[in-house]
Amino acid sequence: MSFFGKNIKKIRSVKSLSQQAFAELFDLKRGTLGAYEEGRSEPKIETILKIANYFSISLESLLTSELTVNELLKFKGDITTDVKDDKKEQFAQIPCVTDANVDGYIEFYNKEKFINELPVIQLPVNTEKEFRGYTVSNLEMTNHDNGFYPKDVVIGERVPSMVIKKLNNGTLVFVLVNGELIFRRLYVIKNKVVLRADHKNIEDESFLISDIKELWRVRYVFCRRIPEFTDGVEDKLSKIELEISKMKERLG
Repeated sequence: MSFFGKNIKKIRSVKSLSQQAFAELFDLKRGTLGAYEEGRSEPKIETILKIANYFSISLESLLTSELTVNELLKFKGDITTDVKDDKKEQFAQIPCVTDANVDGYIEFYNKEKFINELPVIQLPVNTEKEFRGYTVSNLEMTNHDNGFYPKDVVIGERVPSMVIKKLNNGTLVFVLVNGELIFRRLYVIKNKVVLRADHKNIEDESFLISDIKELWRVRYVFCRRIPEFTDGVEDKLSKIELEISKMKERLG
């Protein structure tokens, strides 16, 4: 099975699938898939059969030879000497949550079929990572005419639950929790997160980390205008407020 790991990695690349998306197709854990690709583990025959059937690839081709891009695209002929196809740049296809589909997303966020039907944004980012787009729908992240406005789009990278505590306070995130998709700044206090809006009239929301379904750290921003963000003073004040809250909890 020496070619299996290479082949499934190439399949993901050609089909623009992240490790997470590919793993979910076949009820695998992302770490398990990574072990297959790196040759540290071998799959069960049931898994091999599922992958072969899903992509209409023969077992012999999947296991005993390195698949070509043309084979995966169902082109006729073998052009293993054509390096142009192997080096062709693959943009990541990022599913995007909008006003029109946000309710469905909240309900079916973990259903591969629903995610595959979302509108996508193509970007030249790391295809090994999982990203999600979010369309801003309110003024909660504005402050004195600065910040994010409705129809602005932010692109987030998935953050595993065990990594949430390591994020810096003030990090821009959008979070699926308690039947809501919330775009705010993140502050962590013990086993809780505080989601804080830039708009001063919006109250903080606090949740247990264990209640969070998804958390996406904002990596890229597309604004309809050039934003003018604050100079950082107010953010520093917010951090001080959070530190005071932590001290009160310890003393209490």
